[in-house]
Amino acid sequence: MADLDDLSGAQRAAIFLLGVGEETATQVMRHLSAKEVQQVGEAMAGISGLTNKDVSGVLAKFCNEASEINPLAVTAPEFTKRVMTSALGEGRAKSILSRVMEKPEEHTGVDALQWMAAEAIAEVLREEHPQISATVLTQLEDDHAAQVLALFPEELQQDLILRIARMQELDPRAMEELDRVMSSQLGKLQKTPPRKVQGINNAAAILNATSSDLEKALLESLQSTDQELGDDVKEKMFVFDNLMTLDDRGFQRLIREIATENLVVALKGVDAALQERFFDNMSERAADILKDDMDAKGPVKVSEVEAAQKEILITAQTLADDGELMLGRASGDYV
Repeated sequence: MADLDDLSGAQRAAIFLLGVGEETATQVMRHLSAKEVQQVGEAMAGISGLTNKDVSGVLAKFCNEASEINPLAVTAPEFTKRVMTSALGEGRAKSILSRVMEKPEEHTGVDALQWMAAEAIAEVLREEHPQISATVLTQLEDDHAAQVLALFPEELQQDLILRIARMQELDPRAMEELDRVMSSQLGKLQKTPPRKVQGINNAAAILNATSSDLEKALLESLQSTDQELGDDVKEKMFVFDNLMTLDDRGFQRLIREIATENLVVALKGVDAALQERFFDNMSERAADILKDDMDAKGPVKVSEVEAAQKEILITAQTLADDGELMLGRASGDYV
């Protein structure tokens, strides 16, 4: 088993659940989102060579971190923020808190969509008004929304990303209409109050999760329709150059997760400064081998470079969601 500090958040959660027993683990899993269940489930399936010492270490770390939180000394929102940040990592906690802190107790039919395949969601939305489809996409996990978006015709994709970027608040009537659409598929109909939406952030996150070709096409379409809005979305997007904001430990953690062949191609399209950051955070021998591989590779198509960089960015974002990296956005925010 890997060193405890090298385990991802999902791996630690998986070991924790194995340690607390089937009944308790089942109760905990009921409170996880579909994406979190998938991540923890995959981590469980990949665990091998687990010892009692490993389980004890994870449980002890959890108890130590939990003991540092004093609910009597903080307000409920502050307590919630600290607990979620400790448990999920800053990136995932910030994403969830933006919804949770203003979210009412009622749950809408949209929640059930988190458990549906992208193809099924696209089929449900195919005949609906684009505003309904855009609203649904803002309520899904970013990568889930990107999968759904990719299934629509090109013209509709462009329309949807524009609508998403312009969103600021969901009108109660729109949410009620959305529930009516979902009730026909899921048998649920509930009244819902307004819900805040960060349209520009949603659009940027969804574009980050799409393929390179689709990302480029939709961003160009958005900028041609509304240059200022398109620029705002682009500013929020996480691009390869943002990796310069990683500290050395972050670089080293990321490099361990990158396939060498991807790194060879990805670094062909970046400036010398970013290349050096990668080289400096590798052993001298590994860096020399990588440089030789890059030289031997010769010219590479821009599309191949973009695809390799996209894959690395997805890996970086996953590590950030698990609280293992701190990624600086172009805006200076952290996720």
